[in-house]
Amino acid sequence: MSDMRATDRPTVQMVGHNPVLLWGMDTAERTHRIAAAAKLPFGEAPANAPRLLVDAGHAFDPAWLRTLAARPNHVLTVAGKPVIAHVTDSAAAAAAADIAAGRIPAGLTVMAHEQGGAMVNDELRKRELPFATPLTPATVAGVERASYVGAYKGVTDALTKYLWPEWALFLTRRCAAAGITPNMVSTFGAILCIITTILFAYGHYWPALAIGLFFMVLDTVDGKLARCTITSSKWGHLLDHGVDLIHPPFWYVAWGLGLYAWGLELSPPVFTTVMAVIIGGYVAQRLIEGAFIALFGMHIHVWRKIDSDFRLITARRNPNFVILAGFLAVGRPDLSIVAVAWWTAISLVVHLSQMAQAAVFKLRGQPIRSWLDA
Repeated sequence: MSDMRATDRPTVQMVGHNPVLLWGMDTAERTHRIAAAAKLPFGEAPANAPRLLVDAGHAFDPAWLRTLAARPNHVLTVAGKPVIAHVTDSAAAAAAADIAAGRIPAGLTVMAHEQGGAMVNDELRKRELPFATPLTPATVAGVERASYVGAYKGVTDALTKYLWPEWALFLTRRCAAAGITPNMVSTFGAILCIITTILFAYGHYWPALAIGLFFMVLDTVDGKLARCTITSSKWGHLLDHGVDLIHPPFWYVAWGLGLYAWGLELSPPVFTTVMAVIIGGYVAQRLIEGAFIALFGMHIHVWRKIDSDFRLITARRNPNFVILAGFLAVGRPDLSIVAVAWWTAISLVVHLSQMAQAAVFKLRGQPIRSWLDA
């Protein structure tokens, strides 16, 4: 919406009322939050001013409001019923009456949800058709699931993608029902992260892994809760991603120190080498990811399908967590941290190869496009 002048922004206006709650909000409150996030005015519009008429009987992904805001004289429909209509002339009152009656206002171009193409969400690294559906007491659970899935990253690690989506959905629902905010979840998670680090340092690996696993699930919950309840904030983003970025090296150092409690400590030269590889490789990979975005305008993990597949297992916290737990299960936590160092080095080589290949493509004049745009 940054390319839309303030005078061109339509006012979001509700049509009807729906007492059914979604993530603890009625449709008017949820739509108001979506409008605020999109920097669109909400409420009654001046006469003859453009407006987005939203039917209170439907719930929809926030992407639809942004899409319709940029498409004057269009209407999004579901099963032939209007959901959002962008009206630009003096017929707004008649259009609102039509929407209230479940009729498509005359003179608008129909965008049928059933025929809609998938959209690319760069922030969540995925391509999908955003949801739009009737909201009734019978559909709440399904709509919340659709909203949650819509807020989930498409390209991420294997644990986040396959192991705990259902765990995180359960916790996200409970937090929303209890009025727990995303920042509360992030703060509690940060405390668990610190406890995990301390336990690692004393060699209490299994309790630390259990608490660390809970923290990792909460690390998914806070973001999903923010997106589902439309409560994202700059501070929340900084807290969540700041903790994510900073804590992994502390976990690895603490794990290495905890080996003394097992009588399996690494020699000083080996310890120094292992930590240099892990921490140096971690920093280098994050720098490569940033450089790839700066040079090619996309995340390194969404360039080709193989790059997205490698993101499932690349040497980041969650895949490394599996390595740590795997060797610990056979009583060799010392090999755990050495294996993480090896996997970090291998992943760094892969990242460097991806960067080099993209550079060659660009030098040859070949376009660098995400496979999600195909």
